[in-house]
Amino acid sequence: MLAAPALARPAQAQQARAAAGPLAAPTPITVTRVRTARPVLALTFDDGPHPTLTPELLDMLAARDIRATFFVIGNRVARQPELTRRIADEGHEIGNHTWSHPSLFGLSDAALLSQLDRTSVAIDDAVGRPPVTMRPPYGNLYPRQRALIHAERNLPTVLWSVDPEDWRRPGSAAVASRILGASHPGALILAHDIIAATVRAMPATLDGLIARGYQFVTVSELIGWPRWDSRNLRLAARS
Repeated sequence: MLAAPALARPAQAQQARAAAGPLAAPTPITVTRVRTARPVLALTFDDGPHPTLTPELLDMLAARDIRATFFVIGNRVARQPELTRRIADEGHEIGNHTWSHPSLFGLSDAALLSQLDRTSVAIDDAVGRPPVTMRPPYGNLYPRQRALIHAERNLPTVLWSVDPEDWRRPGSAAVASRILGASHPGALILAHDIIAATVRAMPATLDGLIARGYQFVTVSELIGWPRWDSRNLRLAARS
């Protein structure tokens, strides 16, 4: 059995953990890409859910039968639980992107874990399943912090190998071109579903990747784990 990530419910004097089934691969400390010759990649979206842009993106993905991974912000999940549930119900993976999107460099260990724990609880409350991966805002996480999160919460730090820098607002055509030009087997593609131009870039991006023969998998699948929605994950109290 996989060691379970310990989670804390802020409103309760208890801790909780995710109970998981056996995995095909151990939990890595950091994932940036996966070395493979297979034409597979993981498309990831950060900072949502957004009340209007995320549903538009979900429609685009559903029309192409594509599953992605959404690294969500906890306080936005708390405001949009129904939309978060839709993401999960449509077969996408949900990862932890902290509660309020701070740079984690300057946080104490306790504050860092609280950012993750509050978000994991919010995700579990919304969809009935806690996340098994995390991504630090801005990618800001010291190696020591990554090791701490791995040891204390059993969450890998998921970074990326393809960054279109959509946060600079270069426009839809540039976002699509950058992703298509940089993608490779085993890629982790970074994008943001809170940026309108990025969402508008997705039809050309998705269709271009499909034309190049790429298949889309979730982060868990890319790592070598079972699909997130197929695992028996739960939050359970422990002393």
